[in-house]
Amino acid sequence: MRTLLIDNYDSFTYNLYQLISEVNGLEPTVVRNDEAGELELSRFDNIVISPGPGRPDVPRDVGISAAVIREAELPLLGVCLGHQGIVVAAGGIVAPAPAARHGYLDRIEHDDRDLFTGIPQGFTAVRYHSLCAQRPLPDTLEITALSADGVIMGVRHRDRPQWGVQFHPESIAGEFGATLLRNFAELTAAHRKPSASGRDRERRVDPVTMRLRPVTPSAPPPEPPSAVAALAPEQFPAGAEQFGVGDGSPPVDDRPTPPDRFGEPPRQWQLQHTVIDRAIDTESAFVRLYGNSPTAVWLDSEHVEPGLDRFSFLCDASGPLAEVVRYRVGSGEVTVESADGNRRVLAGGVLDYLAAELRRRRLELPTLPFDFVGGYVGYLGYEVKADCGGAAAHRAPTPDAQWLFADRIVVVDHVGGRTHLLSLTDSTPETLRAGADWLRDTAEALAALPTWANPPTLEIPSDGDAVEPLLIRGRARYLADIEVCQERLLAGESYEICLTDGVAIPAADDDGLDFYRTLRRCNPAPYAAYLRFDDLEIACSSPERFLKIDRSRTVESKPIKGTAPRGATPAEDARLARELADSPKTRAENLMIVDLLRNDLGRVCEIGSVHVPKLMAIESYMTMHQLVSTVRGTLRPDVDVIDCLRACFPGGSMTGAPKLRTMEIIDELETEARGVYSGTIGFLGLGGTADLNIVIRTAVRYDGRWRIGAGGAIVLDSTAEDEYHEMTLKAAATLRAAADRAVH
Repeated sequence: MRTLLIDNYDSFTYNLYQLISEVNGLEPTVVRNDEAGELELSRFDNIVISPGPGRPDVPRDVGISAAVIREAELPLLGVCLGHQGIVVAAGGIVAPAPAARHGYLDRIEHDDRDLFTGIPQGFTAVRYHSLCAQRPLPDTLEITALSADGVIMGVRHRDRPQWGVQFHPESIAGEFGATLLRNFAELTAAHRKPSASGRDRERRVDPVTMRLRPVTPSAPPPEPPSAVAALAPEQFPAGAEQFGVGDGSPPVDDRPTPPDRFGEPPRQWQLQHTVIDRAIDTESAFVRLYGNSPTAVWLDSEHVEPGLDRFSFLCDASGPLAEVVRYRVGSGEVTVESADGNRRVLAGGVLDYLAAELRRRRLELPTLPFDFVGGYVGYLGYEVKADCGGAAAHRAPTPDAQWLFADRIVVVDHVGGRTHLLSLTDSTPETLRAGADWLRDTAEALAALPTWANPPTLEIPSDGDAVEPLLIRGRARYLADIEVCQERLLAGESYEICLTDGVAIPAADDDGLDFYRTLRRCNPAPYAAYLRFDDLEIACSSPERFLKIDRSRTVESKPIKGTAPRGATPAEDARLARELADSPKTRAENLMIVDLLRNDLGRVCEIGSVHVPKLMAIESYMTMHQLVSTVRGTLRPDVDVIDCLRACFPGGSMTGAPKLRTMEIIDELETEARGVYSGTIGFLGLGGTADLNIVIRTAVRYDGRWRIGAGGAIVLDSTAEDEYHEMTLKAAATLRAAADRAVH
């Protein structure tokens, strides 16, 4: 079954893509609604028109979908906006619904035929809409399904093979989505007449609807496999191990690559490894080894939570193979500074550069309990969205991306109780000896340091009132922006808008590391980090995982939507957790982001592999309960870690949905760049692995000031004062670490 899927720039289209692929046994062809070109509709058996932001009578919102609905004679299924487009094309009216529903579940009654054959009455469906078809419908349409509150949930065209559903059959929280798509496939098969040849069907299609251009799936075509060279054994100090690393990866694409673009020819490397049989205190280790380094990174998972990260990674740019990569959006060039001081300026974007280098430097991972043995550590700022399909609306004062190529790493296993030292070298005797010397010297330096012990939380009260005079846009503007958000939500422009503001305070000289040492004790988090890139310092206490890709190519995201404080007593604590889990507003927010992430991963994962092992589970931390979902999938063979990052960045929990239209709304309302905040921090490993957080609960020090971002998801059920209060409390939680250091 060959399906044409028209994407109305929605963030759930690739959930439909995955579902259609499973039902048909063949991936659909996706075109966006503003793609112009040529596409023979006679190549397809049916058409699905996706949901999307906006209105069915606005050309920008529906694009070619309107012409296809009017002219195509193929069986056609419209979902949400596509459903509304069928109504408008037939002469019907779409207007505001009696009550907007974004991410809410409902019971659906139906006529028990066509799309709904074999589906029980009162099945659960998910609604994402603020507009709906109005009664009476045109004579050419009939109602096939209704919601519990009487809103039209399905239509059938009496004269043409067209069906529409207002609800979202592809949502993770709905029922019988696959059954509905199978029914559509059976309706398609019944529509085809045995005597009708492909040429006959082509004559029945209006040529206007054929002037389209197909869009292939987001990932590039498969590259030929690279050969990994075997390396001869070398001698290392007692207790050390070695692992071979070879290269031979293809360039980033098939175009000719200039000699000065994206690095040098491949080299053969070796990984030297030794172990200390105790977990060294990471704070003491970082201060001792890298406290004075101009460029250093500490990925800090010392505050271990069950089931979350157990490893901390420490490194700087002093190794012989180290390099520092810097990038500003719109510059069209990447700056790379090597350990020897050599500085190169290369054409292209940072994601292009990282993709090329990770392919060029690829290695087989050794048998170790962690997946990062060398590669890039650093951050992408929010404005890198401009390289991932978004717009470059604001310019950040800081670089939009900085990455350190780490060739020497200290890894502390807080669960296993061991400390690993890793040195990546090339195959020359000089660098091998230098690597062995570093292992020995570092082990000696760490021997005098204390063993890790999970320190007690530092109790510093948060003061939301202290935030208000420090806000960049201020209370009145933030409340007005919430009102605009809700107007856009009612208009169908978005389902959820993640609005933010920021706090800016002067910073004392040289207090970045001290600030972080306080922050990690008063706000411990599993995905925390401290980064120093010359005069830029980042102190991050994020509780949220953006993307993890392991050596088996399993990708995982753990979006957080919903937070509640811990209770003073066990009974109060249980009540607060239960209220969080049962909150309809919070569950709707979480569901929208889960469906968005399923969509993003669905662009790059194998068909049928995207799943949700935990949907809206309570995870309890030292200071808070959070409503967390887990989304997983398996990357396709032709997809690498940067392809996955492009498909998912920025994290949907920091944008809302649909992502692209919602980011446009955010760009209009927020008066300056978010910078590092709302981006991601973590590692991109040489073995095709990654672990990246969402940058929240974070302070950025630059140009003598600390900047702290904070915000929240605005939905139709939001109360402006409550959202403002939540934003100030989030900012205060990070600001309290600066209480003794800010210059007022």
